[in-house]
Amino acid sequence: MLYKDEIRKRRTFAIISHPDAGKTTLTEKLLLFGGAIHVAGAVKSHKIRKTATSDWMEIEKQRGISVATSVMAFDYNDRKINILDTPGHQDFAEDTYRTLTAVDSVIIVIDAAKGVEAQTRKLMEVCRMRQTPVIVFINKMDRDGKDPFDLLDEVEVELRIKVRPLSWPIEMGPRFKGVYNLFENKLDLYTPSKQYVTESIEIKDINSDELDERITPELAEKLRADLELIEGVYPPLDLTSYRAGAVAPVFFGSALNNFGVKELLECFLEIAPSPQPVQALERVVDPEEDSFSGFVFKIHANMDPNHRSCIAFVKVCSGRFERNAAYKHVRHGKQMRFASPTAFMAQRKETVDEAFAGDIVGLPDTGNFKIGDTLTEGEELHFRGLPSFSPEMFKYIENNDPMKAKQLGKGIEQLMDEGVAQLFTNRFNGRKIIGAVGQLQFEVIQYRLLHEYGAQCKWEPIHLYKACWIESTNAAMLANFMKRKAQYMAYDKEGRDVYLADSAYVLTMAQEDFPDIRFHFISEF
Repeated sequence: MLYKDEIRKRRTFAIISHPDAGKTTLTEKLLLFGGAIHVAGAVKSHKIRKTATSDWMEIEKQRGISVATSVMAFDYNDRKINILDTPGHQDFAEDTYRTLTAVDSVIIVIDAAKGVEAQTRKLMEVCRMRQTPVIVFINKMDRDGKDPFDLLDEVEVELRIKVRPLSWPIEMGPRFKGVYNLFENKLDLYTPSKQYVTESIEIKDINSDELDERITPELAEKLRADLELIEGVYPPLDLTSYRAGAVAPVFFGSALNNFGVKELLECFLEIAPSPQPVQALERVVDPEEDSFSGFVFKIHANMDPNHRSCIAFVKVCSGRFERNAAYKHVRHGKQMRFASPTAFMAQRKETVDEAFAGDIVGLPDTGNFKIGDTLTEGEELHFRGLPSFSPEMFKYIENNDPMKAKQLGKGIEQLMDEGVAQLFTNRFNGRKIIGAVGQLQFEVIQYRLLHEYGAQCKWEPIHLYKACWIESTNAAMLANFMKRKAQYMAYDKEGRDVYLADSAYVLTMAQEDFPDIRFHFISEF
């Protein structure tokens, strides 16, 4: 079947890291190699006027950070590549967790000077849970950093995964000369260029005199000794172990200076898995099945500020998606047709006639979708693993401009559908409470409400410890609990009961006093 060949060409992966490790810069350089862009943008730069392609929101350009996952697709060497550039900042980790459900492999970016950082460890936990294959790119070799062997040890210990270097650096910082590519047995000499692709010089034989001439005899000798040690300590790369998430190939380079990126990309295309089977509640869905299925893993409001439209990001899990075909929206139980499905290059969109398993498709959303929704050709399928986590920071949201109440209401509704944060309505006084993971989310919400919806909001403090969803088969106990905790009862966007505990002690006592009530700390239960 022709479309099965198309599916095998797909490579869908996320780039994850701690903030400032160089994730978005690496994405830019991958797009550069794919011909998707001709000049790479910068995340923070006074000299380079173009901002990063994946950081297209105004607040991202101003802050120099990613606050939402961007999707970018391009072709390279007869492969169709879908990159998802995720936020590194922990305040937006939930967006990243959901994105990891939509990819088949991951590239982890690590800063050579800082090593493995807190957010990288958390994201690796998600990859381990899902057995997602990972490749490690140790970035910023053009700056002084930790010893490469120490970095490998740190990755093994901190991320709890075996490693296998597939490239090896020659010095670092101002003395950085290049890397030896163990995957292709060639030497790539370092020529810094921040915006354009530069050629590297190949030396096939590690023992040749040309190596001594290129990088000095002392460095050549050290490189030979390092490579001998690598071959003695690390077993050859086993593809099965890599694809099972047990071994991580490691590359060294400098994304900013466009070095080591091509080698990473070409090796990735060679070894990374094509679209993988996806576990639904009912059964395992194979990507090469004839019938289409997919799920919504992200919703984004205002990708085009002129139209105030929402886009639902759908990961195609099996078969072929076709424009204008009728598909079943499983939660609503109704048929839907999509006249203008889109493929992405960050904010830029183009209409597509078809998409295959592994692709990410954008569907215009007028309020029909929420995160986790499934589309099929008729089968009742439910894909799980897209939870909302219990927030730990809370503020009342109030309208600052009575003339813009309608705009504020629409803005809050659309941003909450995106999963930017969570909305709770207090049953006692009807006030709206926003729950978030971090302080930065409140700033982003306020900024986007003003600049995208023309609505001014203000925050008022509220002291709460945690939100938890509650349910019980004991109706009398549940009613008694809700009566006693009336001031702290709320409901979420779906109308489910939520208890807003004001301290850890009070929450523990409530769990002990009401044993028939189940307290959930993620929204999937």
